[in-house]
Amino acid sequence: MTSILDMIEEDVSSKKLETVDGDGLKSIASIAIMIRTTEDEIAKVDQYLKDKKRELLKLTDEELPAVLQELGLSSFTLDDGSKVDVKPLYGASIPKPKVEEAHKWLRDNGHDDIIKNVISCSFGRGEDQNAVSFKESAAKLGLHPEQNESVHSSTLRAWVKERVENGDEFPMDLFGAFIGQRAVLKKGKV
Repeated sequence: MTSILDMIEEDVSSKKLETVDGDGLKSIASIAIMIRTTEDEIAKVDQYLKDKKRELLKLTDEELPAVLQELGLSSFTLDDGSKVDVKPLYGASIPKPKVEEAHKWLRDNGHDDIIKNVISCSFGRGEDQNAVSFKESAAKLGLHPEQNESVHSSTLRAWVKERVENGDEFPMDLFGAFIGQRAVLKKGKV
């Protein structure tokens, strides 16, 4: 009786194993070095882009609005017809440790309509009937659906903007809310 190992050994010995010659190894090494060099270049370009975006934000969100405010201006037109406008900037992101408290505040103050409440349950292969039945009665099937409550970042930002513009008070720190200014440059027609 022939064992599996014997069959594998026989199969390997019956085939001619190709070996890589010196030129082949040089080609492999050359391509590998090119890959590494290209990856390094991409990493440098990515970092350069991140630095430039940070620099742009500093210019648009800090420096230009500060100079315009110092001069008592909210907009400015350049010689080429480009226009600079300073617009309010709203942002918010509920800090993870404050999610429950923020959601409670929203509910207690009549703003619970911005909270997304998603309940889901995963079913495996062949459990289509269970999925259909789940819609009717999750508890009877003994399933434990996952629940996720959240406020979408765009919704939260719009909500903060509306509160601020209406003069409504709310705990800004609870929602990680901030208000700033951003200089927006619209290019003139050339």
